[in-house]
Amino acid sequence: MGRQGETFEILSVEDSAADTTLIRELMRQSRVVPLPHVEFVQDGQEMLDFLRNRADADHLPDLVLLDLNLPRKDGREALREMRRDPRLRAIPVVVLTSSDRPEDVHGCYANAANAYVTKPGDLEGFDAALRQIESFWLSFVKLPTRAG
Repeated sequence: MGRQGETFEILSVEDSAADTTLIRELMRQSRVVPLPHVEFVQDGQEMLDFLRNRADADHLPDLVLLDLNLPRKDGREALREMRRDPRLRAIPVVVLTSSDRPEDVHGCYANAANAYVTKPGDLEGFDAALRQIESFWLSFVKLPTRAG
């Protein structure tokens, strides 16, 4: 499935330098061909600005990995705003966060998150979680045709 021969584009919204480095390195070891292209922003406002600029150019990412506890505009608020924008609402969002609070899980699904993954506390677990996300979203899921 996926999109044969097309580069899969991911936007990672993460304020932790360590987690950003980890995501970058693990995605470089991706088993998907061609390798996914990952852009990084550090907060919810940067995410919305990035997505709106891409929407204006008809070139949105295929998937957003969204942390919740972010500076300026947190992931919860950014997700709500994203889902209210008709140009952005169809982009799949996987919440990838350290929070396992039931109210966060419920709130994210209530705001149309496509999945909620609690970050494992160790490298092996983090790698396994990213591989599962990669396997499902990049290889198995049928996505809408991307403009641009």
